[in-house]
Amino acid sequence: MHEELASQTSVLAKRLDDFEFRSFLSNEEDSQEAILSIHSGAGGTESQDWAAMLLRMYLRWAEKHGFQTDMMDYQSGDEAGIKSTTVEIKGPYAYGYLKSESGVHRLVRISPFDANKRRHTSFASVFVFPETGEDINIEIKPDDIKVDTFRASGAGGQHVNKTSSAVRMTHIPTGIVVQCQTERSQFKNRESALKVLKARLYQKALEDERAKMAVVEATKKKIEWGSQIRSYVFQPYMLVKDHRTEHETSNVNAVMDGEIDDFIHAFLSHKE
Repeated sequence: MHEELASQTSVLAKRLDDFEFRSFLSNEEDSQEAILSIHSGAGGTESQDWAAMLLRMYLRWAEKHGFQTDMMDYQSGDEAGIKSTTVEIKGPYAYGYLKSESGVHRLVRISPFDANKRRHTSFASVFVFPETGEDINIEIKPDDIKVDTFRASGAGGQHVNKTSSAVRMTHIPTGIVVQCQTERSQFKNRESALKVLKARLYQKALEDERAKMAVVEATKKKIEWGSQIRSYVFQPYMLVKDHRTEHETSNVNAVMDGEIDDFIHAFLSHKE
Protein backbone atom coordinates (compact mmCIF):
# COMPACT_ATOMS: atom_id res chain seq x y z
CA MET A 1 0.00 0.00 0.00
CA HIS A 2 2.88 2.33 0.82
CA GLU A 3 4.48 1.76 -2.59
CA GLU A 4 1.16 2.30 -4.38
CA LEU A 5 0.53 5.51 -2.41
CA ALA A 6 4.00 6.80 -3.27
CA SER A 7 3.44 6.01 -6.95
CA GLN A 8 0.06 7.76 -7.05
CA THR A 9 1.47 10.76 -5.20
CA SER A 10 4.23 11.06 -7.79
CA VAL A 11 1.69 10.94 -10.62
CA LEU A 12 -0.48 13.58 -8.92
CA ALA A 13 2.54 15.84 -8.35
CA LYS A 14 3.45 15.57 -12.04
CA ARG A 15 -0.11 16.48 -13.06
CA LEU A 16 -0.10 19.48 -10.72
CA ASP A 17 3.23 20.63 -12.15
CA ASP A 18 1.86 20.31 -15.68
CA PHE A 19 -1.29 22.20 -14.71
CA GLU A 20 0.74 24.99 -13.10
CA PHE A 21 3.03 25.18 -16.11
CA ARG A 22 0.10 25.36 -18.56
CA SER A 23 -1.41 28.17 -16.47
CA PHE A 24 1.68 30.25 -17.29
CA LEU A 25 0.73 30.04 -20.99
CA SER A 26 -2.30 32.28 -20.74
CA ASN A 27 -1.60 34.76 -23.55
CA GLU A 28 -3.66 34.36 -26.70
CA GLU A 29 -0.62 33.65 -28.85
CA ASP A 30 0.86 31.01 -26.50
CA SER A 31 -1.29 28.24 -27.97
CA GLN A 32 -0.04 28.94 -31.51
CA GLU A 33 2.52 26.93 -33.44
CA ALA A 34 5.98 28.49 -33.71
CA ILE A 35 8.45 29.75 -36.28
CA LEU A 36 12.01 29.63 -34.96
CA SER A 37 14.94 31.45 -36.57
CA ILE A 38 18.64 31.00 -35.77
CA HIS A 39 21.43 33.32 -36.99
CA SER A 40 25.14 32.81 -36.45
CA GLY A 41 27.06 35.73 -34.98
CA ALA A 42 30.43 37.21 -35.81
CA GLY A 43 33.24 34.69 -35.86
CA GLY A 44 32.84 32.79 -39.11
CA THR A 45 33.05 29.01 -38.87
CA GLU A 46 32.99 28.94 -35.06
CA SER A 47 29.65 30.73 -34.81
CA GLN A 48 28.20 28.91 -37.81
CA ASP A 49 29.00 25.57 -36.20
CA TRP A 50 27.41 26.79 -32.97
CA ALA A 51 24.25 27.80 -34.85
CA ALA A 52 24.04 24.27 -36.29
CA MET A 53 24.42 22.80 -32.79
CA LEU A 54 21.52 24.95 -31.57
CA LEU A 55 19.40 23.85 -34.53
CA ARG A 56 20.00 20.21 -33.61
CA MET A 57 19.11 20.95 -29.97
CA TYR A 58 15.74 22.44 -30.91
CA LEU A 59 14.97 19.69 -33.44
CA ARG A 60 15.69 17.07 -30.78
CA TRP A 61 13.50 18.98 -28.30
CA ALA A 62 10.64 19.08 -30.82
CA GLU A 63 11.03 15.36 -31.52
CA LYS A 64 10.83 14.52 -27.80
CA HIS A 65 7.57 16.49 -27.54
CA GLY A 66 6.05 14.92 -30.64
CA PHE A 67 6.10 18.19 -32.59
CA GLN A 68 6.44 18.21 -36.36
CA THR A 69 9.20 20.36 -37.88
CA ASP A 70 9.46 21.85 -41.36
CA MET A 71 12.63 23.56 -42.62
CA MET A 72 11.58 26.82 -44.30
CA ASP A 73 15.03 28.35 -44.91
CA TYR A 74 18.55 26.98 -44.56
CA GLN A 75 21.79 28.76 -45.45
CA SER A 76 24.88 26.60 -45.07
CA GLY A 77 28.07 27.91 -43.51
CA ASP A 78 31.20 28.55 -45.57
CA GLU A 79 33.09 25.56 -44.14
CA ALA A 80 30.80 24.02 -41.53
CA GLY A 81 27.54 24.70 -39.74
CA ILE A 82 24.92 27.21 -40.88
CA LYS A 83 24.69 30.95 -41.39
CA SER A 84 20.97 31.04 -40.66
CA THR A 85 17.88 28.87 -40.67
CA THR A 86 14.12 29.16 -40.15
CA VAL A 87 12.08 26.21 -38.91
CA GLU A 88 8.33 25.82 -38.53
CA ILE A 89 7.46 23.86 -35.36
CA LYS A 90 3.94 22.44 -35.43
CA GLY A 91 2.20 21.42 -32.24
CA PRO A 92 -0.11 22.86 -29.56
CA TYR A 93 1.54 25.57 -27.45
CA ALA A 94 4.81 25.34 -29.40
CA TYR A 95 5.20 29.12 -29.25
CA GLY A 96 4.31 29.27 -25.55
CA TYR A 97 7.04 26.78 -24.76
CA LEU A 98 9.70 28.22 -27.04
CA LYS A 99 9.21 31.96 -26.54
CA SER A 100 11.70 31.79 -23.66
CA GLU A 101 14.45 30.84 -26.12
CA SER A 102 14.54 34.23 -27.89
CA GLY A 103 17.86 35.97 -27.38
CA VAL A 104 21.60 35.51 -27.75
CA HIS A 105 23.11 32.14 -26.87
CA ARG A 106 26.83 32.02 -25.97
CA LEU A 107 29.18 29.03 -26.33
CA VAL A 108 32.59 28.60 -24.69
CA ARG A 109 34.69 25.61 -25.77
CA ILE A 110 38.00 24.35 -27.10
CA SER A 111 37.57 24.92 -30.81
CA PRO A 112 37.67 21.83 -33.05
CA PHE A 113 38.68 24.19 -35.88
CA ASP A 114 41.73 25.62 -34.07
CA ALA A 115 44.95 23.64 -34.61
CA ASN A 116 46.36 25.19 -31.42
CA LYS A 117 43.39 23.93 -29.37
CA ARG A 118 42.58 27.35 -27.96
CA ARG A 119 39.37 28.23 -26.17
CA HIS A 120 36.86 30.21 -28.24
CA THR A 121 33.63 32.07 -27.46
CA SER A 122 30.88 31.98 -30.08
CA PHE A 123 27.45 33.62 -30.32
CA ALA A 124 24.22 32.86 -32.15
CA SER A 125 20.86 34.61 -31.92
CA VAL A 126 17.54 32.80 -31.65
CA PHE A 127 14.14 34.33 -32.16
CA VAL A 128 10.71 32.72 -31.98
CA PHE A 129 7.52 34.00 -33.62
CA PRO A 130 3.93 32.81 -33.08
CA GLU A 131 2.50 31.45 -36.30
CA THR A 132 -0.76 33.03 -37.40
CA GLY A 133 -3.71 30.65 -37.26
CA GLU A 134 -6.66 30.60 -39.65
CA ASP A 135 -8.72 32.63 -37.19
CA ILE A 136 -6.16 35.46 -37.12
CA ASN A 137 -6.47 38.00 -39.91
CA ILE A 138 -3.26 39.75 -40.89
CA GLU A 139 -3.85 41.97 -43.91
CA ILE A 140 -0.90 42.44 -46.25
CA LYS A 141 -1.44 44.73 -49.21
CA PRO A 142 0.28 43.58 -52.44
CA ASP A 143 1.73 47.07 -52.96
CA ASP A 144 3.44 46.85 -49.54
CA ILE A 145 5.52 43.83 -50.55
CA LYS A 146 8.69 43.74 -52.61
CA VAL A 147 9.58 40.26 -53.86
CA ASP A 148 13.03 39.32 -55.16
CA THR A 149 14.01 35.94 -56.55
CA PHE A 150 17.51 34.50 -56.61
CA ARG A 151 19.38 31.24 -56.95
CA ALA A 152 19.51 29.20 -53.77
CA SER A 153 22.89 28.42 -52.24
CA GLY A 154 24.13 25.19 -50.72
CA ALA A 155 22.87 21.65 -51.16
CA GLY A 156 19.70 21.01 -53.05
CA GLY A 157 20.52 19.58 -56.45
CA GLN A 158 20.89 21.09 -59.89
CA HIS A 159 17.35 22.46 -60.05
CA VAL A 160 17.68 24.43 -56.81
CA ASN A 161 21.07 25.86 -57.69
CA LYS A 162 20.47 26.64 -61.36
CA THR A 163 17.07 28.33 -61.23
CA SER A 164 15.90 31.42 -59.38
CA SER A 165 13.59 29.51 -57.03
CA ALA A 166 14.61 31.23 -53.77
CA VAL A 167 12.43 34.11 -52.60
CA ARG A 168 13.26 37.20 -50.56
CA MET A 169 10.22 39.18 -49.38
CA THR A 170 10.40 42.72 -47.97
CA HIS A 171 7.49 44.38 -46.19
CA ILE A 172 8.05 48.03 -47.16
CA PRO A 173 6.09 49.78 -44.33
CA THR A 174 7.93 47.94 -41.54
CA GLY A 175 11.21 47.01 -43.25
CA ILE A 176 10.79 43.36 -42.24
CA VAL A 177 12.71 41.02 -44.58
CA VAL A 178 12.22 37.25 -44.81
CA GLN A 179 13.50 34.66 -47.25
CA CYS A 180 12.93 31.00 -48.08
CA GLN A 181 14.93 28.75 -50.36
CA THR A 182 14.48 25.14 -49.27
CA GLU A 183 11.77 24.20 -51.79
CA ARG A 184 12.40 23.42 -55.46
CA SER A 185 9.40 25.51 -56.49
CA GLN A 186 9.48 29.31 -56.43
CA PHE A 187 5.74 29.23 -55.71
CA LYS A 188 6.23 27.10 -52.58
CA ASN A 189 9.10 29.30 -51.38
CA ARG A 190 6.92 32.36 -51.91
CA GLU A 191 4.16 30.69 -49.91
CA SER A 192 6.54 29.88 -47.06
CA ALA A 193 8.01 33.40 -47.06
CA LEU A 194 4.52 34.88 -46.81
CA LYS A 195 3.76 32.62 -43.85
CA VAL A 196 6.89 33.81 -42.02
CA LEU A 197 6.11 37.43 -42.87
CA LYS A 198 2.58 37.09 -41.49
CA ALA A 199 3.97 35.59 -38.29
CA ARG A 200 6.37 38.48 -37.82
CA LEU A 201 3.67 41.07 -38.53
CA TYR A 202 1.34 39.30 -36.11
CA GLN A 203 3.98 39.49 -33.43
CA LYS A 204 4.55 43.16 -34.14
CA ALA A 205 0.83 43.81 -33.84
CA LEU A 206 0.77 42.07 -30.46
CA GLU A 207 3.67 44.17 -29.23
CA ASP A 208 2.11 47.40 -30.44
CA GLU A 209 -1.13 46.61 -28.61
CA ARG A 210 0.50 46.17 -25.22
CA ALA A 211 0.82 49.31 -23.14
CA LYS A 212 3.27 47.64 -20.79
CA MET A 213 6.46 46.05 -22.03
CA ALA A 214 5.75 42.39 -22.77
CA VAL A 215 8.31 39.66 -22.26
CA VAL A 216 8.62 39.07 -26.01
CA GLU A 217 9.44 42.71 -26.71
CA ALA A 218 11.86 42.97 -23.81
CA THR A 219 13.69 39.86 -25.00
CA LYS A 220 13.81 41.12 -28.57
CA LYS A 221 15.59 44.30 -27.49
CA LYS A 222 18.19 42.22 -25.66
CA ILE A 223 19.27 40.43 -28.84
CA GLU A 224 22.64 42.05 -29.24
CA TRP A 225 26.13 40.64 -28.90
CA GLY A 226 27.33 40.77 -25.31
CA SER A 227 23.86 40.50 -23.73
CA GLN A 228 23.39 36.74 -23.90
CA ILE A 229 20.43 35.11 -22.19
CA ARG A 230 22.21 31.77 -21.72
CA SER A 231 25.78 30.49 -21.66
CA TYR A 232 26.90 26.99 -22.61
CA VAL A 233 30.37 26.27 -21.22
CA PHE A 234 32.19 23.14 -22.41
CA GLN A 235 35.66 24.15 -21.17
CA PRO A 236 37.30 24.46 -18.61
CA TYR A 237 34.19 23.06 -16.84
CA MET A 238 30.74 21.84 -17.93
CA LEU A 239 27.87 24.23 -17.27
CA VAL A 240 24.76 25.64 -18.93
CA LYS A 241 23.40 28.73 -17.15
CA ASP A 242 20.44 30.97 -17.91
CA HIS A 243 21.34 34.52 -16.92
CA ARG A 244 17.72 35.64 -16.52
CA THR A 245 16.64 33.02 -14.00
CA GLU A 246 20.02 31.77 -12.67
CA HIS A 247 18.87 28.23 -13.47
CA GLU A 248 21.85 26.04 -14.35
CA THR A 249 22.97 22.46 -14.91
CA SER A 250 26.27 20.67 -15.43
CA ASN A 251 24.66 18.08 -17.73
CA VAL A 252 25.67 19.88 -20.93
CA ASN A 253 25.29 16.79 -23.11
CA ALA A 254 21.65 16.33 -22.11
CA VAL A 255 20.87 19.98 -22.86
CA MET A 256 22.47 19.79 -26.29
CA ASP A 257 20.38 16.66 -26.90
CA GLY A 258 17.19 18.66 -26.43
CA GLU A 259 16.64 18.47 -22.67
CA ILE A 260 15.76 22.15 -22.17
CA ASP A 261 12.38 21.85 -20.42
CA ASP A 262 13.85 22.80 -17.03
CA PHE A 263 15.12 26.08 -18.51
CA ILE A 264 11.72 26.75 -20.12
CA HIS A 265 9.88 26.03 -16.85
CA ALA A 266 12.30 28.20 -14.87
CA PHE A 267 11.81 31.13 -17.26
CA LEU A 268 8.01 30.97 -17.22
CA SER A 269 7.91 30.55 -13.44
CA HIS A 270 10.33 33.45 -13.01
CA LYS A 271 8.23 35.64 -15.32
CA GLU A 272 5.07 34.89 -13.34
